[in-house]
Parts: sequence; C-alpha cells; structure tokens
Amino acid sequence: MNRAHFFAKGFLGLSALLLSASVWAHGGAAGTDTDQCKFELEPSHWIHYTAYQPKSYPAEEFCGKLPGTATPTQLVFDYQDMRYRKMSIEFEVTKEPEGTRVFFLPASKHSSGTVNLELPNGVPDPGKYLIHITLVPDQGERLDAHMSFTAGTGAPAGKYSTYLYLLFAAAGLYGVYLFSAGFRDKVDALIGKKKA
Repeated sequence: MNRAHFFAKGFLGLSALLLSASVWAHGGAAGTDTDQCKFELEPSHWIHYTAYQPKSYPAEEFCGKLPGTATPTQLVFDYQDMRYRKMSIEFEVTKEPEGTRVFFLPASKHSSGTVNLELPNGVPDPGKYLIHITLVPDQGERLDAHMSFTAGTGAPAGKYSTYLYLLFAAAGLYGVYLFSAGFRDKVDALIGKKKA
C-alpha cells in the first residue's frame, strides 16, 4: 500500500468518526439511558431537550449551560411517547431563585412530538433558570416536570467544533500532500526517517 493510499484511508476513517453526529450529540450518547439532555415526565417516559443560540453560537447545541444572555435562544423539546402528542402541554421558563417568568407558552397540543420555543431576546441575566413543563390531560390531574439550566456561562468548550476544525486542518494538509510534490517529498522523507 503506497503512502497516499494509506493517508486517504486514514483520512476517510477519521472523517467518518468525527462526522458521526449520533456519537457526539447530546452528551456523547445516542441512547436515552445516558443522555444528559433529557428529563423524566413520568416514570420511564422521557422528554429530550436541546437549546440553541444560533446568532452567537451557530454550530453549537446546549443542554444545561447556555453561554450567552440577551441573544436569541431556541429551546427544542422532543417526546416520542404518542400519549404526550395527544395531550396539551404548557411551557414556562423562570429566573431562579426569584421565580420571575421569562417565557410562557399556554397549553396546546403538539401532534408532531416536537416543540420549538423561540425566546427572541434570550434570557435577560446570567444565572439559574427553570423550565416548567405541565401536561394537561383531557381528564385527570395535571402533571408537572422541571429542568434547570444556567445562562451566561461564557463561550462553550466547543468540543465538537474543535474536532471539526482539526478535521478541516487535516483535510487541508492532505490536499497539500496530494497536490504539492515538494511537500509530499518532505513528508515522505520524514516518514522514511521514522521507519529507519
């Protein structure tokens, strides 16, 4: 196997690993058992939550820590349980510990199983916030669930973005290796020295 073929296979393998979103998304786990961005509505019935701040951090997903305040924020909730799609669900976001309401969406049904809350101005101040979700069945008692997050934590660590930058850098170097005979000769000479 020549060196160019070796680098090509290595690059493709690395690309497949890094771009596999199901491996990296939501705390690094695709399954709900280890998902950090979920909370329990009822025993064994979960809702998945993801936050976005697209103007300030367009390529990032967040869960318990939002880096910015006073920036457009989207809170997206997904529930797979068909029962919840038939129930009215109410959403509220409050600033804690004072309990000041920041956002409120009256009870309504979301038959698609996805609810996208738009907070055009984000949250006003750094600190702790609480998401209140209330299930309003046609009959029976209301069911409340809560999940907290903090805002104003600064720039995200950006693990996934860092890997993407490394991937692009590796792709650039590989392109230079393929198309620049001088660079290729230097790399081949270095590899030859390592083997010797």
